[in-house]
Amino acid sequence: MGQASQIFRFSVVGATVAGLYVLGYTALLAAGLPQASANALAFAAAVAVQYILQTWWTFRRPLGLPDQMARFACTIAAGFAVSALITGMIGPMLGWADWLSAAAVTVILPVQNFIIFRLWVYAAES
Repeated sequence: MGQASQIFRFSVVGATVAGLYVLGYTALLAAGLPQASANALAFAAAVAVQYILQTWWTFRRPLGLPDQMARFACTIAAGFAVSALITGMIGPMLGWADWLSAAAVTVILPVQNFIIFRLWVYAAES
């Protein structure tokens, strides 16, 4: 499989999952759920869909591999840590507006995730 087609599929999944999160989050808020609950549920649903689509469609790997699922979860946790670092420390230290910190996250995390997914999460078994 060509790297360009894999990057395309990764991008389509990323955009789909981002849209799912936004729609889910706003729908749950409109349904009366508290912000924290709406965020947690929308995030969990988006991550589950992301795992399925990235695994099955982007990287063409089997879905039910516990080690792979654990590596995926670690990658998501690392992404959360990086986003918190950028929005909570680096951006404010540099005097960035909140939107600029958020924009930096939206550029950095997909690149980080693609590299980690390709080299670790979905690396071919030896």
